[in-house]
Amino acid sequence: MPSATAPAVIEISKLVTRFGDHVVHRDIELAVRRAEIFAVIGGSGSGKSTLLREMILLHRPDSGSIRVLGVDLKDIDDAQALALRQRWGVMFQHGGLFGSLTIKENIGLPLREYTALDDALIDQIAACKLALTGLKPEVGDQYPAELSGGMMKRASLARALALDPQLLFLDEPTAGLDPQSAGEVDELVLRLRDLFGLSIVMITHDLDLLWAVADRVAVLGDGRMQGVGSMDELAQIDNPAIRQFFAGARGRSAQENSASAKAQDAKQTGRSSSKPK
Repeated sequence: MPSATAPAVIEISKLVTRFGDHVVHRDIELAVRRAEIFAVIGGSGSGKSTLLREMILLHRPDSGSIRVLGVDLKDIDDAQALALRQRWGVMFQHGGLFGSLTIKENIGLPLREYTALDDALIDQIAACKLALTGLKPEVGDQYPAELSGGMMKRASLARALALDPQLLFLDEPTAGLDPQSAGEVDELVLRLRDLFGLSIVMITHDLDLLWAVADRVAVLGDGRMQGVGSMDELAQIDNPAIRQFFAGARGRSAQENSASAKAQDAKQTGRSSSKPK
């Protein structure tokens, strides 16, 4: 987990968003630290997806400010926006891959759009990103329709990593996956952060994912920020908008799974440290 004094890569202040008379965000305050895995959760219609779209320049809020990687998005011009987009990667919920392109071509697309690299080098980089996400080389010659849900998520993540971003946005990275595939994505997210020091922002409903990888979690509800903290910290807050993620069978199961995994890790660590040298 990054230090509480680590510099912020995203700073949101007094954010207000409206759709007609409906207020989606009321004075949202938020900061994401460097090398942090930060999750945004909330019920349906809470504005979490809109918040993500605002952070990646797909929607403008009505007031307030958003700074991403030190750049204020309010008055950003086209050239600044182009430069900023090359510093982040986005994995969309449904993959966002082009069906008419092979996986290798999809991964190489940002490189062809933003760089002057030749095709052979782009193909090599695409193959490296594919391997980084755990996919076999032959997957690069397949088309999106030929992939399973888990493979599609990994391929989309490989494309998000094409430009070696500093910041990674993940929209429902485990949605629709079976438990094993979802668990593999959990491990991959952690490994990418630890390998490259990536700052990661994710929107998710996956309670197991939240317990397994999130350093801090922000809870949106009724247009406001209801709480921000680790899952352990949020579990202690008596707020109905927050309690819904801890109450019920699913919430209790995810918390128990996390406690069991931590106990197992501690046990393994203890065994390793007790071995003769």
